[in-house]
Amino acid sequence: MKDYARNKKAFFDYEILDKYEAGLKLKGYETKAVKKNLVSLQGAFAVIKNGEAFITNMKIAPYQEPNIPGSYDETRARKLLLHKKEIEELYEKSQQKGLTLVPLRLYNRNGLIKAEVAIVRGKRKHDKRETIKKREDDRNIRRTLKN
Repeated sequence: MKDYARNKKAFFDYEILDKYEAGLKLKGYETKAVKKNLVSLQGAFAVIKNGEAFITNMKIAPYQEPNIPGSYDETRARKLLLHKKEIEELYEKSQQKGLTLVPLRLYNRNGLIKAEVAIVRGKRKHDKRETIKKREDDRNIRRTLKN
């Protein structure tokens, strides 16, 4: 499985509670752009409207400028392909206070582009400091063992 994009900031800013795999409904030139790694998940989030799930703010740059329609919007909402039960679960969980849906990565699975979407809770400042401290401690331990 090849990763096309990762939302590294999500792992730092949020506590990940539950993960789901979803397909993406893309246009042909968007698919080519994703496969060329012209995609960014920074600032992207998922929303559920009228029983359908969408990723918004996911930026897909044009694959070939001259061949893209003039009305092309890089950050348009793109539909997530999920089962009805999964959408209902996600909707119920996302309605709870402090929980939101965030895409973690885009990847290839059997020739199809999939998105990993997670239910997350925002970390507080002291939680982020703990994460930084733990990372630095691990780095120092590896350095001392190496020398």
